[in-house]
Amino acid sequence: MDVKLKDLRKQDYKTAIQYAIKGMHLDWYVKNKTLLNLYGTYFWYLELNRATQIIAAYEGDTLAGILLADIQGESKLRYSSLRLPFIKIVDFIQYVLNLDRAYKDANKKMLKQYSNSFKADGEIIFLAVNPELQGRGIGSLLLSELEKRAKDKRLLLYTDDGCNYQFYEHKGFRKAGEETIRYSDFSLRCFLYEKYIQ
Repeated sequence: MDVKLKDLRKQDYKTAIQYAIKGMHLDWYVKNKTLLNLYGTYFWYLELNRATQIIAAYEGDTLAGILLADIQGESKLRYSSLRLPFIKIVDFIQYVLNLDRAYKDANKKMLKQYSNSFKADGEIIFLAVNPELQGRGIGSLLLSELEKRAKDKRLLLYTDDGCNYQFYEHKGFRKAGEETIRYSDFSLRCFLYEKYIQ
């Protein structure tokens, strides 16, 4: 495997969105292909605007994986006010249609309980790997690089049982919260994980 860490190219944003759609099972929530791509774009823009750390792995010229994190006290790397109208419109539609309120409420509840005992320094907000390259250590490479950059920081991340949450447990993250939410045709366990990086 010849995977190298490089700066994320803007032309790879669409690829990152597709990795998220597949890896994070966004199609569980949105069935229509056009709406699914719009939701994936919304999710990517939302997190890209928050990111203070952007770590991209490439195999040759192909994006192999991407990690975004938001660390307190660091500058946003690719914030764009041009994305805000799109983000706000999708936020409004989700609010009116009550689309992901249960998920957000579960995360807020877990964070509130966690914050009674700990204070986080940052959050891993996006991690996606090319589905064709999973199991080849790309996620580990991305996480290892973040840990080099975030020494003496307590990091959080939200995930659920639709994703590979066991990956984080193998990497020393501790489950700090769990909530179950029910949709019309399935249930989802939401998790809050944390790790102090030494």
